Amino acid sequence: MEGDDMDKVEATTTVRDFDPISGSIPATKLEITVSCRNLLDRDTFSKSDPRKLPFGRTEVIDNTLNPDFVRKFILDYFFEEKQNLRFDVYDVDSKSPDLAKHDFLGQVHCTLGEIVGSPASRLEKSLGGIPGRKCGTIILSAEELGNCRDCATMQFCANKLDKKDFFGKSDPFMVFYRSNEDGTFTICHKTEVMKNTLNPVWQAFSIPVRALCNGDYERTIKVEIYDWDRDGSHDFIGEFTTSYKELCRGQGQSNVYEVRGENDRYPAWTFLFLPQVSLLSFSVESEHTFLDYIKGGNGSNDSLTLSFPVWEGNPSQSTSLHYMNPYQMNAYAMALKAVGEIIQDYDSDKMFPALGFGAKLPPDGRVSHEFPLNGNTENPYCNGMEGILEAYHQSLKTVQLYGPTNFSPVVNHVARYAAAMQDGSQYFVLLIITDGVISDMAQTKEAIVNVTCLCETILLLFIAMVELDGDDIRISSRGKMAERDIVQFVPFRDYMDRTGNHVLSMARLAKDVLAEIPDQLISYMKSRGIKPNPVPAAYATGTQPPTNPV
Repeated sequence: MEGDDMDKVEATTTVRDFDPISGSIPATKLEITVSCRNLLDRDTFSKSDPRKLPFGRTEVIDNTLNPDFVRKFILDYFFEEKQNLRFDVYDVDSKSPDLAKHDFLGQVHCTLGEIVGSPASRLEKSLGGIPGRKCGTIILSAEELGNCRDCATMQFCANKLDKKDFFGKSDPFMVFYRSNEDGTFTICHKTEVMKNTLNPVWQAFSIPVRALCNGDYERTIKVEIYDWDRDGSHDFIGEFTTSYKELCRGQGQSNVYEVRGENDRYPAWTFLFLPQVSLLSFSVESEHTFLDYIKGGNGSNDSLTLSFPVWEGNPSQSTSLHYMNPYQMNAYAMALKAVGEIIQDYDSDKMFPALGFGAKLPPDGRVSHEFPLNGNTENPYCNGMEGILEAYHQSLKTVQLYGPTNFSPVVNHVARYAAAMQDGSQYFVLLIITDGVISDMAQTKEAIVNVTCLCETILLLFIAMVELDGDDIRISSRGKMAERDIVQFVPFRDYMDRTGNHVLSMARLAKDVLAEIPDQLISYMKSRGIKPNPVPAAYATGTQPPTNPV
């Protein structure tokens, strides 16, 4: 999803949170749900695997022309502004971020106000963009989000589900929907598929209460059960309805549900013979936000690394990405400044270790994949972004660019620090900027898989390498799966503004690079049961600590 005027949309939806002059704040936050119907089938031997790109990314849904996307978009809504949106739908054929490598299925232009102003805030429009072809329709629904911060964790099992597979049992999964005021339903969660069983026990899952019922505890929740099929034509097994109020009662007879198929009309006395779904457990806790951890002092500890491989050119020549132009910053410096100036605000001492890799070092010309930009092996820390940029420019005068490009040493370098800080007091962000090709892919994968259990996020700029980004497929090494997705890949060249307006293009870059950090920090803290530190009493009450304590 993109804005028609990308810079304008970005300013209204991400930058403008509070105007100190007018006192204007976002009127409300809206959750946008997307579905498509009758999409073009661009695959030869299967159905399309649609996704929207690139402002927000849905999950890829395999083999369907009628997807209902679970992943939502949260937007700030301003009544007084025209907020232009464009939705592009693609059939995803590979892991490449290059849209030219995927089949375009259609697009639609609208405004956020157009969605909100439609009956029941539900807009249905025809997809276009392919001359002479009917591209199907897109359905966009908007709902105002409540302020409920509770998160519910629940687990279900089922007994005696219908057998749908000819040569085996069913492969059941559950789909949860919340009801809307107009009687329609919005998808809000899918469970995993349990293979070859009529008595599945699904894994416990957590979902914000806001997503489940938007704070209306009596709102109907519909649950459908399907038998998964590889070709996407999942067989309907049955459904039941409940509510958040009912679920809160926990395990017991009130949360044992008959699973009725489309034509089931059984008398009450057959209850014990029908397929059943039972709630095994239910709990609710207040969901901690990124700001809760920041206010409690769970700040970031940031490391920045730059590559210096020889194929990036001689820094004295204008064709090099490292070219030191006296009139404007090179690509590396622009990327460093754009991202670094944001994340440095969350680092308490503003001291950052800055490393280089892929260069020959003086005086003996040894090749290093882990050298301090400031030349001080005992203390590689630089003071703020100015210190980092100064060390970077100085290093260009002393080191010789050289290959290969090995990532694993710098990943392991930061991992050693993160391993010593697993109490949640620090969260490490490693920014890697390069335009080279990874020479130690296997070792890098292994290093990343090993650090996914640590309090660390890795940001990659420049390289055309989505293989390390786990948005769709979690990376693995030697049979070991990454515990969580900690890598965010952004291709820098896509953000180069040919008009020379680097301020806005770098703002877009920083936004996309840093977008996943809050959720990654929260996921780590939650997985380890780490709660935010309490805000010191002096700050919580609004008073300030003495400036000159005795």
